[in-house]
Amino acid sequence: MRNVKGPFKKYKSYPTVDILGRTWPDKVIKQAPTWCSVDLRDGNQALSAPMGILEKMEMFDLLVAIGFKEIEVGFPSAASTEYDFVRKLIEEERIPVDVTIQVITQARENLIRSTFESLKGSRRAIVHLYNSTSAIQRQVVFGKTKKDIIKIATDAAKIMSVLKKESGNSGIRFQYSPESFHATELGFALDICHAVMDVWKPTRSDKVILNLPATVEMGTPNIYADRIEWFRRHVRNRETVILSVHTHNDRSTGVAAAEFAVMAGAERVEGSLFGNGERTGNMDIVTMALNMFSQGVDPRLDFSDINHIRDVYSRCTGMEVHPRHPYAGELVFTAFSGSHQDAINKGLKAMEGSRSPHWNVPYLPIDPKDIGRSYESIIRINSQSGKGGVAYILENDWGIRIPKEMQRDFAKVVQSRTEKTGKELSSVDIRDCFDEEYLEGTGPYVLSPCVIHTGDGGKDDTTVSTVIRNDQTETRIEAKGNGPVDAFVNGIREGLGISLDVVMYEEHARSKGAGADAIAYIGIKEGSGPISFGAGVDANISQASLKAVISALNRGHAWRK
Repeated sequence: MRNVKGPFKKYKSYPTVDILGRTWPDKVIKQAPTWCSVDLRDGNQALSAPMGILEKMEMFDLLVAIGFKEIEVGFPSAASTEYDFVRKLIEEERIPVDVTIQVITQARENLIRSTFESLKGSRRAIVHLYNSTSAIQRQVVFGKTKKDIIKIATDAAKIMSVLKKESGNSGIRFQYSPESFHATELGFALDICHAVMDVWKPTRSDKVILNLPATVEMGTPNIYADRIEWFRRHVRNRETVILSVHTHNDRSTGVAAAEFAVMAGAERVEGSLFGNGERTGNMDIVTMALNMFSQGVDPRLDFSDINHIRDVYSRCTGMEVHPRHPYAGELVFTAFSGSHQDAINKGLKAMEGSRSPHWNVPYLPIDPKDIGRSYESIIRINSQSGKGGVAYILENDWGIRIPKEMQRDFAKVVQSRTEKTGKELSSVDIRDCFDEEYLEGTGPYVLSPCVIHTGDGGKDDTTVSTVIRNDQTETRIEAKGNGPVDAFVNGIREGLGISLDVVMYEEHARSKGAGADAIAYIGIKEGSGPISFGAGVDANISQASLKAVISALNRGHAWRK
């Protein structure tokens, strides 16, 4: 019988690291690593339509504006566009003095020479050398021994040393990556790195970058961190080495692996914006940097206008940012759940009156405004939403502070609308829904212009005079009370024979200034029947109050019939 769960036994678990006294789990990231963007190389090669020179230049300028000090700009020996772009950067002096470009090359003499030619006239550059070192690559792809693989790397390293000396450019630095480090025996990875170091002879003032890539993510992030700590402990002349990592996202834990690697001793991290790259992508620098930001650590990268960054990225690469992408996704700072909306609403109000310097709002790990996002889209209304979210939108967008007692009533109205349409309601839709239900709703009772006279403040000193039309009947109301609402309700009791009690009343101005109108909310109850809520708007608060009573009277007509 076929195993319905799939042939999982054909796979073997990723090997752990024999390491005692690991220290990285107790570490806390307190400062940002050196970042190196690989958007223009690793990210670019993964596009169905790779960027041309114009797109690469726009992306380069964006990366500089964000604050990257090391940018891998291309693979100049791989294609004319790549070579020409490097030359354009140098010849047009487009590289800021504090930015170092990086170029990558395979361990082949003709490619290395072409790479160095592309760098003529550069102030500072990193030449990134790599060759595959994993057991499967050695045995299946190349059919070579460990000794053969080391010779490929050291022969290339020797050529690079000679070319650097011939160039006379002391601003050129070297980086070596044992590609597929994740699948390379740790001892062999160390051996080949030591062999390359023996050729380059790094010093404290001229360090070598040893980049240890998880070219394909195959194990849990903790094992990758163990590998980095093991390597850090065993590498020779550690003071001459910059330990770098380059993780991928095949197991969807590329960011976690890079974070753990920094805790394990890595000083430099390669990655790309929004994780663009081969297969499931590179490590997402936006997420890792803003993770640090959310912990009070300066990421040394500026993502304060994430919408602009996202727009440039999409325009240059043709790739879209997932709506659930951390920090940058369209939906990441939104809540549809009623309980979440209520908590966010209350949290934002608490922050307004708080003296604490620290952000603390439920469901929002950072303040959206810190990365150029607005509060407008935090609350999104669908059939799963609750009263808190609806109340937030009315108040935040339209200045309608619907009373707590009335929120559930209106939430039912909104839910009925969303269930009928099956769609999300916009802020305008919700406002229209409120207007139609409370301010424009039809019913048997129509209020004529009324006169309100207020006396000297004594008992029953307010008189309301008006006419209420009910179908073909007109009822004149003239009654006294302690205020306009009390007098009007007394008149309804006497004139229409409806025994009403006011159980809730609130009012406020909807805007500031001389032209501001007022809104009144009321809840009325007849006998043991349910509460009927209404609202009214007018430049005069007393008139708004009477309109609210009629609104509630009409909405309660259905259960009185």
